[in-house]
Amino acid sequence: MIRLARAEDLPVLREVERAAGRLFAELGMTLVAEDAPPPLEVLREFQEAGRAWVAVVDDVPVAYLITDLVDGCAHVEQVTVHPGHARQRIGHRLIATLENWARRRDLPALTLTTFTEVPWNGPYYLRCGFRYLAEHELTPGLRDIRAAERVAGLDAWPRACMRREVR
Repeated sequence: MIRLARAEDLPVLREVERAAGRLFAELGMTLVAEDAPPPLEVLREFQEAGRAWVAVVDDVPVAYLITDLVDGCAHVEQVTVHPGHARQRIGHRLIATLENWARRRDLPALTLTTFTEVPWNGPYYLRCGFRYLAEHELTPGLRDIRAAERVAGLDAWPRACMRREVR
């Protein structure tokens, strides 16, 4: 089941993030694997704004998605599925939930940034209907996000922006 996140879910989301992050270590992406989950205050901002959803099993979150508005689109800030619940289309359902939210607000598209060569990143989002954006298609907000990612060292691995039109 997918529902809006509650305040009491937020510490669990950090644990989901830590568990999923460990998978990056297997790819030699230590910087990503050791990155701290979003602070509770940040998660709380998304939750209180109604822009955080969780997938739950027995009412315990096993995955989550948080979104922001970037240049008039619903931007996926983070979507994470606990490895113990991978390959069950949970991420796909969270993205569909976001698309429904965006449609109700007349937003034209979903956007995100991702690693292009990590199987559960770029290739996964392609299967979910996203497409890679060419440099000339980047909006000012997406350019700013990519600049911050470069400063954070994430460009040690290929990254890109993606977009999926709201259907």
